[in-house]
Amino acid sequence: MMHPPTGIPIALEPLVLRVLAPNASPYTYTGTQSYVVGGTTDAAVIDPGPVDASHLDALLAAVGTRRLVAVLCTHTHRDHSPGARALADRTGAPIVGCGPLTMDDAGPRADAAFDTTYAPDRVLAEGEGVSGTGWSLLAVETPGHTSNHLAFALPESGALFSGDHVMGWSTTIVSPPDGDMAAYMASLEKLMGRSDRIYYPGHGEAVENPQRFVRGLLGHRRAREGQILRLLGEGIGAVPAMVARMYVGLDAKLLPAAERSVLAHLLDLKGRGLAVEAGEWRRS
Repeated sequence: MMHPPTGIPIALEPLVLRVLAPNASPYTYTGTQSYVVGGTTDAAVIDPGPVDASHLDALLAAVGTRRLVAVLCTHTHRDHSPGARALADRTGAPIVGCGPLTMDDAGPRADAAFDTTYAPDRVLAEGEGVSGTGWSLLAVETPGHTSNHLAFALPESGALFSGDHVMGWSTTIVSPPDGDMAAYMASLEKLMGRSDRIYYPGHGEAVENPQRFVRGLLGHRRAREGQILRLLGEGIGAVPAMVARMYVGLDAKLLPAAERSVLAHLLDLKGRGLAVEAGEWRRS
């Protein structure tokens, strides 16, 4: 997806329109992809994106004369959920989906990335959802990228809106303390047990062979884990030093994200009794 247009609804299949928000960055790729799902009489919007007047207008134009049943959010990062309130206020639709994120840990904070104003009218649990004429969206709990992350299944077409859990352009950032590698891997395994036809992610192109794609993501993470264990065995226990060895040639803007992912792997290894933290990290 080289230069996709922002603000223009693109039909992906009869029940699905995609509208790209104008918030491209090294972390969002070409921007956040909002989805309008529905038939001729009613619809829902998934991930309305950042607060941006032009994007709000584009979403309202894509909904058109249909009744907006709900505004759904996969998670509460600031590129996905802040636009929900403005869209709800303009249409009267309820905000439903993931729960608000509350972080009460005593360690390093990650609140800067989160939408702390998010206030859903209804939080969806596994299998719960919303529906309209000829369509339905069902929650699939996929924690890992964030602890409150949901995907949404569209059983009428076999599509899954995967948010940031599975993206079409990059591996997912798993950033502690809220991001959890063990939960992320378990959520990938959960998706392997499903039979979705296609994924529509929050960023990047559609994933047209999801089972093979998810298998590749699992293999990639297991390979990273193996690299980390080898480096620990060589006595390399500082995260920046590991990243320098593991991510040769990575854009400097993405190094902080790489460091967070390595830390997430280390915390997972610690939880499984394979690594310990004593100033620097080492193998158990």
